[in-house]
Amino acid sequence: MERLAFGALAGLSATMAMTAAMRHLWPSLEPQDRYPLPPREIVEDAAPPAPERSKRLLSVLAHFGFGAVVGAAYALLPERRRNGVVYGLTVWAASYLGWLPGLGILKPATEHPAERNLLMIAVHVVWGGTLAAALNELERSADEVFASGRAPDAKGEAQAE
Repeated sequence: MERLAFGALAGLSATMAMTAAMRHLWPSLEPQDRYPLPPREIVEDAAPPAPERSKRLLSVLAHFGFGAVVGAAYALLPERRRNGVVYGLTVWAASYLGWLPGLGILKPATEHPAERNLLMIAVHVVWGGTLAAALNELERSADEVFASGRAPDAKGEAQAE
Protein backbone atom coordinates (compact mmCIF):
# COMPACT_ATOMS: atom_id res chain seq x y z
CA MET A 1 0.00 0.00 0.00
CA GLU A 2 2.89 2.33 0.81
CA ARG A 3 4.40 1.91 -2.67
CA LEU A 4 1.07 2.75 -4.30
CA ALA A 5 0.63 5.84 -2.14
CA PHE A 6 4.19 7.03 -2.77
CA GLY A 7 3.81 6.36 -6.49
CA ALA A 8 0.57 8.36 -6.62
CA LEU A 9 2.19 11.25 -4.74
CA ALA A 10 5.22 11.12 -7.04
CA GLY A 11 2.83 11.05 -10.01
CA LEU A 12 1.13 14.20 -8.74
CA SER A 13 4.49 15.93 -8.30
CA ALA A 14 5.61 14.85 -11.75
CA THR A 15 2.33 16.05 -13.26
CA MET A 16 2.91 19.49 -11.74
CA ALA A 17 6.35 19.64 -13.37
CA MET A 18 4.85 18.42 -16.63
CA THR A 19 2.09 21.03 -16.44
CA ALA A 20 4.64 23.80 -15.96
CA ALA A 21 6.61 22.52 -18.96
CA MET A 22 3.40 22.41 -21.04
CA ARG A 23 2.56 25.98 -20.08
CA HIS A 24 6.02 27.24 -21.01
CA LEU A 25 6.32 25.28 -24.27
CA TRP A 26 2.79 25.73 -25.64
CA PRO A 27 3.30 29.39 -26.71
CA SER A 28 6.25 28.31 -28.88
CA LEU A 29 3.91 26.36 -31.16
CA GLU A 30 2.87 27.90 -34.45
CA PRO A 31 -0.45 29.79 -34.00
CA GLN A 32 -2.43 27.19 -36.00
CA ASP A 33 -1.04 24.43 -33.74
CA ARG A 34 -2.00 26.11 -30.46
CA TYR A 35 -5.28 24.30 -30.10
CA PRO A 36 -5.95 22.76 -26.67
CA LEU A 37 -3.46 20.20 -25.43
CA PRO A 38 -4.63 16.62 -24.78
CA PRO A 39 -6.04 17.00 -21.25
CA ARG A 40 -8.51 19.59 -22.53
CA GLU A 41 -9.06 17.76 -25.84
CA ILE A 42 -10.03 14.65 -23.91
CA VAL A 43 -12.52 16.58 -21.77
CA GLU A 44 -13.96 18.26 -24.86
CA ASP A 45 -14.50 14.87 -26.50
CA ALA A 46 -15.48 12.75 -23.51
CA ALA A 47 -17.43 15.03 -21.15
CA PRO A 48 -20.96 16.33 -21.65
CA PRO A 49 -21.39 20.03 -22.49
CA ALA A 50 -20.48 22.19 -19.50
CA PRO A 51 -19.54 25.78 -18.69
CA GLU A 52 -15.94 26.82 -19.46
CA ARG A 53 -14.97 26.97 -15.77
CA SER A 54 -16.16 23.39 -15.27
CA LYS A 55 -14.26 22.17 -18.35
CA ARG A 56 -11.05 23.79 -17.09
CA LEU A 57 -11.43 22.21 -13.67
CA LEU A 58 -12.28 18.81 -15.14
CA SER A 59 -9.25 19.04 -17.47
CA VAL A 60 -6.93 19.72 -14.52
CA LEU A 61 -8.49 16.99 -12.37
CA ALA A 62 -8.34 14.43 -15.18
CA HIS A 63 -4.71 15.35 -15.96
CA PHE A 64 -3.55 15.07 -12.34
CA GLY A 65 -5.72 12.01 -11.67
CA PHE A 66 -4.18 10.14 -14.59
CA GLY A 67 -0.70 11.24 -13.48
CA ALA A 68 -1.35 9.85 -10.00
CA VAL A 69 -2.69 6.53 -11.33
CA VAL A 70 0.20 5.89 -13.72
CA GLY A 71 2.62 7.10 -11.03
CA ALA A 72 1.22 4.45 -8.68
CA ALA A 73 1.65 1.82 -11.41
CA TYR A 74 5.28 2.90 -11.85
CA ALA A 75 5.95 2.36 -8.15
CA LEU A 76 4.86 -1.26 -8.50
CA LEU A 77 7.56 -2.02 -11.06
CA PRO A 78 10.53 -3.93 -9.70
CA GLU A 79 13.24 -1.45 -8.73
CA ARG A 80 15.70 -2.87 -11.27
CA ARG A 81 13.20 -2.10 -14.05
CA ARG A 82 12.50 1.50 -13.08
CA ASN A 83 13.61 4.13 -15.55
CA GLY A 84 11.44 7.21 -15.29
CA VAL A 85 12.23 8.71 -18.70
CA VAL A 86 11.60 5.41 -20.50
CA TYR A 87 8.39 5.01 -18.49
CA GLY A 88 7.25 8.54 -19.41
CA LEU A 89 7.88 7.85 -23.09
CA THR A 90 6.05 4.52 -22.78
CA VAL A 91 3.05 6.30 -21.23
CA TRP A 92 3.11 8.80 -24.13
CA ALA A 93 3.27 6.08 -26.80
CA ALA A 94 0.68 3.82 -25.16
CA SER A 95 -1.69 6.77 -24.71
CA TYR A 96 -1.32 8.79 -27.91
CA LEU A 97 -0.64 5.92 -30.31
CA GLY A 98 -2.66 3.28 -28.46
CA TRP A 99 -5.60 3.41 -26.11
CA LEU A 100 -6.78 7.02 -26.64
CA PRO A 101 -7.18 6.68 -30.43
CA GLY A 102 -8.25 3.05 -29.99
CA LEU A 103 -11.21 4.18 -27.88
CA GLY A 104 -11.95 7.06 -30.28
CA ILE A 105 -11.11 9.69 -27.63
CA LEU A 106 -8.31 11.44 -29.56
CA LYS A 107 -6.78 11.30 -33.01
CA PRO A 108 -3.52 9.35 -32.98
CA ALA A 109 -0.32 11.34 -32.56
CA THR A 110 0.50 10.62 -36.19
CA GLU A 111 -2.37 12.94 -37.17
CA HIS A 112 -1.12 15.88 -35.09
CA PRO A 113 1.58 18.35 -36.17
CA ALA A 114 5.15 17.22 -35.49
CA GLU A 115 5.81 20.21 -33.21
CA ARG A 116 2.88 19.29 -30.96
CA ASN A 117 4.14 15.72 -30.77
CA LEU A 118 7.61 16.98 -29.87
CA LEU A 119 6.08 19.14 -27.14
CA MET A 120 4.12 16.21 -25.74
CA ILE A 121 7.15 13.90 -25.92
CA ALA A 122 9.30 16.51 -24.14
CA VAL A 123 6.79 16.99 -21.33
CA HIS A 124 6.53 13.22 -20.88
CA VAL A 125 10.32 13.11 -20.50
CA VAL A 126 9.98 15.81 -17.82
CA TRP A 127 7.16 13.82 -16.21
CA GLY A 128 9.08 10.55 -16.21
CA GLY A 129 12.29 12.03 -14.87
CA THR A 130 10.44 13.91 -12.15
CA LEU A 131 8.40 10.82 -11.29
CA ALA A 132 11.53 8.74 -10.71
CA ALA A 133 13.22 11.46 -8.66
CA ALA A 134 10.09 12.14 -6.58
CA LEU A 135 9.49 8.46 -5.85
CA ASN A 136 13.12 7.96 -4.86
CA GLU A 137 12.94 10.98 -2.57
CA LEU A 138 9.67 9.83 -0.97
CA GLU A 139 11.00 6.33 -0.34
CA ARG A 140 14.26 7.61 1.14
CA SER A 141 12.45 10.21 3.25
CA ALA A 142 10.12 7.54 4.63
CA ASP A 143 13.15 5.47 5.62
CA GLU A 144 15.06 8.40 7.09
CA VAL A 145 13.13 11.56 7.95
CA PHE A 146 9.80 9.95 8.78
CA ALA A 147 11.17 6.81 10.43
CA SER A 148 11.27 6.29 14.19
CA GLY A 149 15.06 6.31 14.28
CA ARG A 150 15.07 2.68 15.42
CA ALA A 151 16.58 -0.06 13.28
CA PRO A 152 13.91 -2.01 11.36
CA ASP A 153 13.35 -5.71 11.97
CA ALA A 154 13.05 -8.29 9.18
CA LYS A 155 9.47 -7.13 8.42
CA GLY A 156 10.56 -3.51 8.06
CA GLU A 157 8.98 -2.48 11.39
CA ALA A 158 10.88 -0.35 13.90
CA GLN A 159 12.10 -2.46 16.80
CA ALA A 160 11.18 -1.44 20.34
CA GLU A 161 14.02 -0.49 22.64
